[in-house]
Amino acid sequence: MAAHSLSLYLPVVTRSLVPLAFRHLLLPHRLRLRLRLRLVSAVSPSRARPLGLGARPPRPHAAPLGYGVGAGRRPSGGLDHRAMSSSTNSTVATELSVSENSREIEPLPFVNDKHGGVIIEMKTPMDPGVFSAYLKAALAKWREQGIRGVWIKLPITLSNLIPTVVEEGFWYHHAEETYLMLAYWLPNTTHTLPVNATHRVGVGAFIMNDKREVLVVQEKSGVLRGLGVWKFPTGVVEPGEDINVGAIREVKEETGIDAEFVEVLAFRATKLFLINQIYFSCACYDRCHMTLRSKTRK
Repeated sequence: MAAHSLSLYLPVVTRSLVPLAFRHLLLPHRLRLRLRLRLVSAVSPSRARPLGLGARPPRPHAAPLGYGVGAGRRPSGGLDHRAMSSSTNSTVATELSVSENSREIEPLPFVNDKHGGVIIEMKTPMDPGVFSAYLKAALAKWREQGIRGVWIKLPITLSNLIPTVVEEGFWYHHAEETYLMLAYWLPNTTHTLPVNATHRVGVGAFIMNDKREVLVVQEKSGVLRGLGVWKFPTGVVEPGEDINVGAIREVKEETGIDAEFVEVLAFRATKLFLINQIYFSCACYDRCHMTLRSKTRK
């Protein structure tokens, strides 16, 4: 009976589908059900039951694998069509989801600078695809408005947006510990954006008491460590710090003395690593002893 049922079923299946039909009959129920759910989502549960050898074979149009095959007919390609439709629907759904999310996100935050440009400062996460769409639209609008330079400041937490920005033509300008600054020039001319900082400012404090004794220190680290060299309290001015404030801070950090700035005595340019340094020697006095004052100071 089983052989008779099988012989009746084979003629209605094309030659190219015979091995697949045999595999289908021999697959365990659970694996066959998983295959059906993955490839033929349109098959109803009533038609997804296992096929026994002694059972009546299904009609050709209800073949388990979804092919509408009959005698004298070529496979309709229903399986490929369904798989393609499923993939296409998934892609469209993803694009619609991104589009819906993009409408919920505010436009790129930016401010106008004093030189006819704009500065974008990203602070909140954004999908790279949505960010790319916003950036393209913003650049097109600013180009029409005559904007020239565009800056983008990306914190280190949003480094995933860097490839998107670079693809639009931005280049690295400078980087700090917590952010990266990129720049772009909209006009079709040579850009006039300033380069990154080329100099570092150093300060030294000259303090002398009434006994004509000068305050000097020895370095605990660096090239002068352990050489027995005495020097003025010196250091590097921090970003955004004034020269006089930097001199007072260095004296406090290295000696614990509260000093007050009087005037700049001299300055010179030197080399420091890969950039230049401008060093300022400043006259200060000890606020506790009031030992040094400029004659021009009241």
